[in-house]
Amino acid sequence: MIRPTLTADGTAVRLPIRDAITAPLLDDLAVAYTADPATVGALLTAHGAAVVRKDLADCDTDAAEYERAIRAAEADGTREALLDELPIEHQLDPQYPPDAAIALATRITRHAAHIRHQSTKEPRP
Repeated sequence: MIRPTLTADGTAVRLPIRDAITAPLLDDLAVAYTADPATVGALLTAHGAAVVRKDLADCDTDAAEYERAIRAAEADGTREALLDELPIEHQLDPQYPPDAAIALATRITRHAAHIRHQSTKEPRP
């Protein structure tokens, strides 16, 4: 289960999902690349190019909205193709049974209430 914490400065609630999600995903990517470097390398190159085109369209003030949508769809497509190539053996989107979801929501609420309480205190002279 994801354990929510406060950020170091105490101004936000942090959900530490990076290690739980990205580490296994990077491991799967490395395994897939080792098994078939030509295919995975080509997919990575295509996805990288699609992401760069999307970013350029997003930043271009003269770009039409349909162009931004096309670039976003291309990036989504290459990402899906890359993910389909990975031997993913874990759940990318955490799913919780009702009791675990309520416990997680309670922890997040408790941390958020602490932040709100601290931010509404009157400063001492």
